[in-house]
Parts: sequence; structure tokens; C-alpha cells
Amino acid sequence: MKFVVRERFFDIGDDYWVEDENGERAFLVDGKALRLRQTFELKDTEDNELAVIRKKLFTLRDTMEIERGGETLATVRKRMFNPIRDKLVVDLADGPEWEITGDLLDKEYTIGDDEGPVAHVSRKWFRLRDTYAVDVNTFRGDAGGDPALVISVAVCVDAMTGDSGEDDDD
Repeated sequence: MKFVVRERFFDIGDDYWVEDENGERAFLVDGKALRLRQTFELKDTEDNELAVIRKKLFTLRDTMEIERGGETLATVRKRMFNPIRDKLVVDLADGPEWEITGDLLDKEYTIGDDEGPVAHVSRKWFRLRDTYAVDVNTFRGDAGGDPALVISVAVCVDAMTGDSGEDDDD
């Protein structure tokens, strides 16, 4: 299932909607302003919290955690320095490790594991700088088929690659 992310980084708190392939609102990414560490909440259209995304403080490598119901669902972290290209890793609490490879800054990347693709992220069909598609492989029966988790991982990639203004003083 394809989702379209249209970020609006001039709003206080960096809130933006994620729409499904039919143009219907599916998720709200609620950026929390004035927090010690970068924090987002992923909510459904009924304002139910589906995930909390937080940047971990005091780590050697950029790291963000995705929580659901107070439990860590996944940890997204940068791989040790690679001069050829950036690579991120998603450590799932219950499941295999996912790898995020491709052009992270230009939002042309793939999330996958040994079982195959989890999602493909691309902005090549969009003219607006902060609009991109997340094509989630919802046919998977594991965590890779969970759109809320995959969208949360894409939010982490944005935050970790500096696209969401992580150095701002919101």
C-alpha cells in the first residue's frame, strides 16, 4: 500500500499528515516542540497514538527509538562510518534486522531484510521538495507489513539525515 508524506516544516512542532493512495488522511505525524530531545507521535485519524518516536540522547551514533504502548518496538541507528554511502539499521524488538539502503538525503531508498523488501521510499514522482511516497509491502505477515511501523521508520530517516531540522531550537 502506498502512502504519501507531505511535510510542512514551517508549522510549530512539525506536524504533518500522511495520506493513503486514495488521498485519504491515514496518519498524523505530531512533532513535539520544546522538548529536550526530538520527539514525534504517530497518530491515526481518530487521534489515537500508534507510536512514539524519540531521539536517544548520549549515544555514539545517531539513534532513534520507536515505542508502542510504552515498549520499544524498534531502534533505528546509523551503521558505523562508511565513506561510500550512508546505511541505517532497524533493530526490531521481535524480528529480524532491517537495512535501509540508498540515497537517504534524496529520499530514494529501500527498507528490507533477508525476507525481501519491507518498503520503498521515493520522491521521484513529486515536484515538491518535502513530498515523497512510502510503498509498504503490506503482504508481509510480519512487522514489515505494519504501515504505522514503516512510516515511523521513514520519520526516523528524515530526522537522522537532518531533513527535519534537528538542529532547530523549536
